[in-house]
Amino acid sequence: MISKGKSKSKLKIQILAGGISHERDISLKSGRRVADALLEAGADVIIREPDENLLSNIKKDKPDVIWPCLHGAGGEDGALRDILALTGVAFVGATANGARLAWDKSIAKVLVSRAGIQTPASVTLPKETFRELDADGVLKAITQTISFPLVVKPARSGSAQGVSVVKKADELARAMVDAYVYCDVAIIEKFVDGTELAISVVDLGSGPIALPVVEVEPVSGRFGYQERYTAGETNYYAPARISRAVAERAAKVALDAHVALGLRHLSRIDAIVDKKGVVWFLEANVCPGMTETSLLPQAITAEGSSLSSVYLSIAEAALRTR
Repeated sequence: MISKGKSKSKLKIQILAGGISHERDISLKSGRRVADALLEAGADVIIREPDENLLSNIKKDKPDVIWPCLHGAGGEDGALRDILALTGVAFVGATANGARLAWDKSIAKVLVSRAGIQTPASVTLPKETFRELDADGVLKAITQTISFPLVVKPARSGSAQGVSVVKKADELARAMVDAYVYCDVAIIEKFVDGTELAISVVDLGSGPIALPVVEVEPVSGRFGYQERYTAGETNYYAPARISRAVAERAAKVALDAHVALGLRHLSRIDAIVDKKGVVWFLEANVCPGMTETSLLPQAITAEGSSLSSVYLSIAEAALRTR
């Protein structure tokens, strides 16, 4: 089981949830679930919006720890974390720099690749470049190098929004447009056929550890926004139905990626294992979902720990590493 610290006093924790990103509703659900678990653990909890009253609320609430449960831009791109750092109050999760590196999937892929982690071949294409050059010619050149099927996704977005699996050339332009709705930079990536995995990482002060691997099996065959947050749309297996050797490789990929990106306290690494047993890094999440269908809570439960005790230990770890 996860080693937990012991609270010497009742922690006052301010949870930030909501915001104005495309993932506002998910953030509110995550915040509520984290709050419920921390209340069960005996913490004093208050939920706040990250709005124009952010700094005045921090001064008024005087929290020991701030827990950002903010998904999407603003919550995961590092900007808010820079502001939180200025307040001097401890906060859960990545620093601003770590968040920026993980939030931009194109940068994260470069960094994990340098660390020796496998990630699918890809091309990063800004919207302006796509418009100014011969778009058809650019796409044709890409597909001559990276064969179909492909995955097209925004470089900076979450919850699979704007993500398309492209099986033939006449679908590619539409997929690019869909990705650009969420970000002005798109990634065209080689599709890897295999089993989707989510590996959560927590660090309570003694170094990062990987929780049991969760296998994701969407009923539709695609793990999109609806499949992530609608009960019954996806089957989850915790632990994953993979061999011990593959699970160990997946855990190593997650831990190495967590370190390479400079993350702390908690993260979730999304990967896929192909039919040859190769584990491919897809992306890192610095603020994993905490809803009833989210993957990190499932991993904690599979590990044999309670959400309340682990969440409190994460908050305590944040206080120690301020």
